[in-house]
Amino acid sequence: MANRKEKLQSALHEAAAEFLAREAGPQSLITVTRVDMSDDGKRAIIFISVLPDSAANAAIGFATRNVRELASFFRTRVRGVFPPHIEFMIDKGEKNRQRLDELSLEK
Repeated sequence: MANRKEKLQSALHEAAAEFLAREAGPQSLITVTRVDMSDDGKRAIIFISVLPDSAANAAIGFATRNVRELASFFRTRVRGVFPPHIEFMIDKGEKNRQRLDELSLEK
């Protein structure tokens, strides 16, 4: 069961990264950092980081508005699997890691 969940998470991660890279405009860089999926595979949270930071809210709005298109794209990539309900969140853990890296470089 865990293996199936891991495969679905990986497939969703790849599909979301490709979709967002293709569909997002050049004004920001959206990176999929991780995907958390419920045990039953019906819900998923896609965590993203956005550069510049000021574009984070716009990126979340864009991704949320295009969730149906992402689900359709996922269905073309992974046949026979119904896509989960998808939500997007900014990966604050990634932001914290980046800030720690910046602080360590300043020393």
